[in-house]
Amino acid sequence: MTISGIERLVYAVDDLDLCARFFADFGLQRDELWTSDICFKLPEGSRVILKKSGDPSLPVGSKVAGTGVHEVVWGVDSEESLDALVAKLLEQTEVVQGSDGIARFVTPFGIAMGLKVFTKTPVITAPDPVNAPGHIRRLNQHRKWRRRTFPKVIQHVVFAVPGYEDAHRFMIETLNFRLSDHQRGFGTYLRADGAYNHHNILFLNANAPLPDMDGRLVFHHANFGVEDIDELMIGANTMVRKGWEPSHFGMGRHRIDSALFYYLPCPAGGEAEYGADGDYVDDSWVPRDWDHPLFAYAHYVHDLPPFLREEPVWHFNYLPEQGVK
Repeated sequence: MTISGIERLVYAVDDLDLCARFFADFGLQRDELWTSDICFKLPEGSRVILKKSGDPSLPVGSKVAGTGVHEVVWGVDSEESLDALVAKLLEQTEVVQGSDGIARFVTPFGIAMGLKVFTKTPVITAPDPVNAPGHIRRLNQHRKWRRRTFPKVIQHVVFAVPGYEDAHRFMIETLNFRLSDHQRGFGTYLRADGAYNHHNILFLNANAPLPDMDGRLVFHHANFGVEDIDELMIGANTMVRKGWEPSHFGMGRHRIDSALFYYLPCPAGGEAEYGADGDYVDDSWVPRDWDHPLFAYAHYVHDLPPFLREEPVWHFNYLPEQGVK
């Protein structure tokens, strides 16, 4: 029963034209063959779909407040896997099989999800070798020049969830997700069983004592994978030149999954993140429990936020096989 990652994200938005312009400037390619809604298709075959808030085709039963992603559809490797996952889901919740091949359901914690047989298109990248003092990997060879950034994949989606630990247990026990890491009191990072990304979904603690955490179930951000640090920053510069508000953090590198990041406020809700050079893991990875969640946030951040002005004392434990209780 293998889930390979995100097949689509369905957004509920207030201004369709503004949001379509944002994602086009961000580097997503419009799928002109998709006529029912505004749709962008990434090279791996995954999609971003924009619907007007209140559209009757948005999932019934979603408890996500405000704009942003209101449905996550996961790609499954085969019909047999889909049937097995649906059978497990039916033990807990209603599943509606659509004519579009998607088996839709609402999780006990209020996020609408779906399952669809989906084969990713292989994505080919060629990041430039990196030179370092005493370690020459690029001799007589200039780094490539880019004009634009074009995200290749949807790497993960993030929600603030009340009862976030119950949410992660549902994903593990019912949909076979793997726990990658736990930031104590802050959130849990989960990987689909057929993916190598450090995480495909992150549940933040909606009741954590942090800005914008007010106890509600809300969309937080989606991460779109690019080739390397150069493509990430070309995208960041392009978005400023096109008039979009820049990241309040600037570029940084997360500590918990090693990934480079650049977040942009998104008119479709939450933030859109360029991501590069994250950790890839498999079932031999041992999850960690970070006792200082903010230390786990970043190795460095260009615009240092107040909570990282002084580096905290920290420690982490390796979690037992069953993960967080």
